[in-house]
Amino acid sequence: MENVTLKINGISVSAPAGSTILEAARIAGIKIPTLCFLKEINEIGACRMCVVEVKGARNLAAACVHPVSEGMEVETNTPRLLASRRRTLELILSDHEKKCLSCVRSGSCELQELCKELGVADEDYFAGEMNHYEPDTSAPHMIRDNNKCILCRRCSAVCEKVQTVGVIGPNHRGFATSIGSPFAMGLWDTSCVACGQCIAACPTGALYEKDNTDDVLSAIADPEKFVIVQPAPAVRAALGEEFGYPMGTDVEGKMAAALRRIGFDKVFDTNFSADLTIMEEANEFLDRVQNHGVLPLMTSCSPGWVKYCEHYYPDQLAHLSSCKSPQQMFGAIAKTYYAQKAGIDPKKIVCVSVMPCTAKKFELTREDENAAGVPDVDFSITTRELARLIKKLGIDFRSLPDEGFDDPLGESTGAGVIFGATGGVMEAALRTAAEKLTGETLQKVEFTEVRGTAGIKEATYQIAGMEICVAVASGLSNAKKIMDRIRSGESQYHFVEIMCCPGGCVNGGGQPQVPGSVRSFEDVRAIRAKVLYDNDAAKTLRKSHENPSVKRLYEEFLGGPGSERAHHILHTTYVKRSIN
Repeated sequence: MENVTLKINGISVSAPAGSTILEAARIAGIKIPTLCFLKEINEIGACRMCVVEVKGARNLAAACVHPVSEGMEVETNTPRLLASRRRTLELILSDHEKKCLSCVRSGSCELQELCKELGVADEDYFAGEMNHYEPDTSAPHMIRDNNKCILCRRCSAVCEKVQTVGVIGPNHRGFATSIGSPFAMGLWDTSCVACGQCIAACPTGALYEKDNTDDVLSAIADPEKFVIVQPAPAVRAALGEEFGYPMGTDVEGKMAAALRRIGFDKVFDTNFSADLTIMEEANEFLDRVQNHGVLPLMTSCSPGWVKYCEHYYPDQLAHLSSCKSPQQMFGAIAKTYYAQKAGIDPKKIVCVSVMPCTAKKFELTREDENAAGVPDVDFSITTRELARLIKKLGIDFRSLPDEGFDDPLGESTGAGVIFGATGGVMEAALRTAAEKLTGETLQKVEFTEVRGTAGIKEATYQIAGMEICVAVASGLSNAKKIMDRIRSGESQYHFVEIMCCPGGCVNGGGQPQVPGSVRSFEDVRAIRAKVLYDNDAAKTLRKSHENPSVKRLYEEFLGGPGSERAHHILHTTYVKRSIN
């Protein structure tokens, strides 16, 4: 691409033609503050924090949308600009609930950080009328508090453009403008899929997950309860960010140690039930292929995707695998098989999951998720909640030794850990399905065609004389494209993996907050996913059907993949939902 040369603060910069002043400044190592901007998602120049002076222009320009040109001269830090940015922050604060000490985002709030950088204190600027809102608590997974909303529109842009759900947006006009659902509906009265991507995009504390950490601590303190925990694959790839580790640090060992010090009776691993999911899902896939069942088979691990399918593609539900997600399979096995082996009443077991996903809070409330007559999973907390819990209890995370998981529900293979990245479920399933179909040992277990952060990936494999066509999609806008192709008959697949969140669980709505200035220019999804693939590569066992504990589970209890008992405990049903 052709470059242009411009000057930023007197420094000569070469930048690709068509790039913005913001992008050119980044090349030059110059930070221009932003608040509403998210690259390729919310590029509207609305907040006016990124304004700069362009020589020859009468008005200040929004750097996030203003294109560069040959010979352009730009200033980013003049007294006029600093005064403008301070005034913008003061105006935002004039209608903002400034309860920072009790705000869940204190310390990771982008508005707070900008105020600190520009010296804007917590004062009553432009005192006068303020808007007051009742927080929306209707959804099982999150709270929307418009008293802390700054109208940046990041949340509505993500909901509409990335997820194609579009259940929130600006209502009213002028000073009365607020972000909400149509007709003042509660969020859960809409077709919200609980993905939490709006929370991940929000720069302030206006959107946050419902916190279940006090429920967890109460259960641990109850001597009548046996409390177990299961962290998802993607949690170990991001938890370290909450404790000062660089993005892309694997903290699996310290995470297990921290969970033990919180007081859980057993520290298990969702990777175990990810392997179990593959056993059931691969069996289901082979059964459909060999017995002319409904194809393509679609994965059912992502509850946000499942709910989206129920709302928007109810005519396609027969394609969904009937397998419960790894979270739910774990709870089901813990309260049946493990309870029986340990001699514990299932009613006394409290199963806690640690998930990168807010939709998991919704999933545990679904019907047909109670294999032992009690809920498979009792509480689901996010990666962020776990970090807050560790800090609350005074656990020095960085000084902890690396520890392993408890047996038998803590044993896993490399196939289980890659579940957290888009394409991981597909690759794990292919490793097992290929060996089952051919009866031969795979010499190369990597299916690299389905790896990477591209929104849609397609591949065709020759296995046992059969041509297997697969597709992988992450982010619901990409899921929609795949589903429309399937519905119309345009594409013929055998197996489809869909993850609700772009990039998969590593980029889930419950993961550590990443400021827009980083999200817009760093591939967070790829950095975190590398942790999981490196973890997989380091494993001795890399195929789900090689997991000794899973083998023992089938031998001692389930009887075999797809057995009547396995179907009763590990499979579920779906419902057709309306669109609101």
